[in-house]
Amino acid sequence: MPHLFPKIPALFNPDQFQGEGKIKRYFEGWYFKVVSKDQSAAFAIIPGIAMDEEGRKQAFIQVLDGRRLTAVYHKFDFESFTFSKSKFNISIGKNSFSASHLEIDLPGMSGRLEFSNLVQWPKPWYSPGIMGPYAFVPFMECYHGIVSMDHSIFGTLKVEKNEIDFDQGRGYIEKDWGRSFPSAYVWMQSNHFSLPGISIKASVARIPWGRNSFVGFIAGVWLHDTLIRFTTYNGSTMRKLQIDPLKVELVLENNRHQLSILAIRETATSLVSPIHGLMDGRIEESMTSKVEIVLTDRETGKIILDDTGHNAGLEVAGNISEIEKQS
Repeated sequence: MPHLFPKIPALFNPDQFQGEGKIKRYFEGWYFKVVSKDQSAAFAIIPGIAMDEEGRKQAFIQVLDGRRLTAVYHKFDFESFTFSKSKFNISIGKNSFSASHLEIDLPGMSGRLEFSNLVQWPKPWYSPGIMGPYAFVPFMECYHGIVSMDHSIFGTLKVEKNEIDFDQGRGYIEKDWGRSFPSAYVWMQSNHFSLPGISIKASVARIPWGRNSFVGFIAGVWLHDTLIRFTTYNGSTMRKLQIDPLKVELVLENNRHQLSILAIRETATSLVSPIHGLMDGRIEESMTSKVEIVLTDRETGKIILDDTGHNAGLEVAGNISEIEKQS
């Protein structure tokens, strides 16, 4: 029988591999976003594994070039995937990934990048990571984790015949695991604001719950040394979510703050996504969007942050009428 829960150490460390004991209808993938210092190069590198309903397994590495608007899916034998049982450290063939590095040896891309000064989402024992108490629910369709909201990059990647310097670039790492991506969701992220030390991640999704469903959301603003959270489980409220072909408007409130987001949609690139463990779906992601955010103190009305994030990742997927909310 497959395990309902991952091993206990993994449960409390969502960045590491969660799928030990899984045999079918399961995927797990990590999302490494890397942007060069001059912002001329931006890539999303996504390693992972997938198991379909028949138990057929594969490992993969997907590479999105955010500037050239291209994506390449590299498929590997499942046996090429190895993982550490004590920390986040995985390998697929000659490629390796952890919270502190990635090393790539693929057709058209090779090199090594080192990461430092990671900004992690808190994970106390009663709320291990961004999922909060939902991390303990064994039947969720999709789980989510943040490895780093923001960090420094050092190293180079050779892409085709070009050597790209990533020294003093910025990075972001997150992950997903479970059976399928939500049937409707919006996701956005940026850590390129007017000053360093600012990062935002926000997502809204339709969450199956038994025979019913609910609209769940998770957002965090890292502001220099403080993480301000807006989540379904901490009593926050979604006041507005409106999506059209040009933009996404999202307004969230917690007990102290209001977060207003205007994300400008740009040309997106098709990526492979999981459906019941099978990498047979398609989603569209842009890495050139803009995210305008206004963070306000609700008691005083004072604007704490009014800034625009560039090089933003933005995905809008599925039947968005399932999650939209008009103010």
